Amino acid sequence: MTNALIDKLSRRDTVSPDEIAALAEVLEPPRKVDANVDIVLEHALTDHSILLLAGFTARYSTLSDGRRQITEINVAGDFVDLHSLLMKQMDHGVVTLSPCVIAHAPHSRLQRLTEQHGHLTRLLWLDTIIDAAIHRQWLVAMGRRSGLGHLSHLVCELFTRLSAVGLTDGQSFNMPLTQTVLGDALGLSTVHVNRLIAELRREGLVRWSNPRVDILDWPRLARIAEFDPTYLRLHAAPV
Repeated sequence: MTNALIDKLSRRDTVSPDEIAALAEVLEPPRKVDANVDIVLEHALTDHSILLLAGFTARYSTLSDGRRQITEINVAGDFVDLHSLLMKQMDHGVVTLSPCVIAHAPHSRLQRLTEQHGHLTRLLWLDTIIDAAIHRQWLVAMGRRSGLGHLSHLVCELFTRLSAVGLTDGQSFNMPLTQTVLGDALGLSTVHVNRLIAELRREGLVRWSNPRVDILDWPRLARIAEFDPTYLRLHAAPV
C-alpha cells in the first residue's frame, strides 16, 4: 500500500525494511472513495491522518459566500493531512478530485511510530516541511506570476511530483482536473483558464486532452513557469 510513499521518501534518503514495515503497520485497510467527496472537513477534529494511495485530492478553504480556494493538490504517496497529528482541529478541508484510494493512519499509531522510529519520523517531518514549501511557491505564483506562468508552474510541479512516484509516461501524465478545479487552484475564472490552456497548445508547449497532458517542450515550459524544483527536495541527502 505504501509503494508511492516509499518511492518518494527514498528519493530523499534510504528507507530501511524495518521502516517500510513500520509504515505499513500504521495504516488501516485501504478504501475507495468517489470523486467530489470531502475526506477532511474544514474545522473538523480528527483522530487520524490520511495517506492517498491513488488519485488526486485538494486542500481548500472556502469563504462565507461559498467561493473556494484550492491551496495544494495532492497525488499518490502524499499524506494529505499528516499535520493533523499535532493540529487536531483542521483549518481547511480536503476533497477528492478523482476517484481515489485512501488509507487512514490513526494518530495513536503515528504517535507510537514517532517514539520508535526517529529517522522515519524525520523523513515524514520533511514531507510536511515540503508541503509548506509548496504553499510558498503557490503564494508566489498567485501574487507575481502571469496567468500563463502560473498554469505552467502548476503543470511542471504536478509532472515532477508524479514522476517521483512513477506515475508519468515519458513526458506525459494524467491530470484529471476540470477547468473549474484549475480555476480554484489558480484563482482565475474558468474562461481565463480555458484561454490559457489554448495558449499553451497554440505555442506548442503541451498537447492537452483531459485527462492526458503531453509536454512537448519542457525547457520552454519550465522557462515560462520559472520552475525550479529545489523546493520539492527530490534529491538524496541524509536526514
